[in-house]
Amino acid sequence: MAVESSRITADVIEIQEFPDLAQRYAVSGVPKIIVDDQIEMIGAQPESSLLAAVLQSGGDDVRVG
Repeated sequence: MAVESSRITADVIEIQEFPDLAQRYAVSGVPKIIVDDQIEMIGAQPESSLLAAVLQSGGDDVRVG
């Protein structure tokens, strides 16, 4: 999604190198996906779940298509 839209960014963080972030976000499994500091998912997720999380966090101004 981040490749397709300039409104979406994605970061990959190695928790061994940034233990403070691991503690801040209570990482208990990987991958841990956090959308807008509101929605958290642990483990591999299907594209449909990621899209649903982005749409949920984006409010009314998010469009698909």
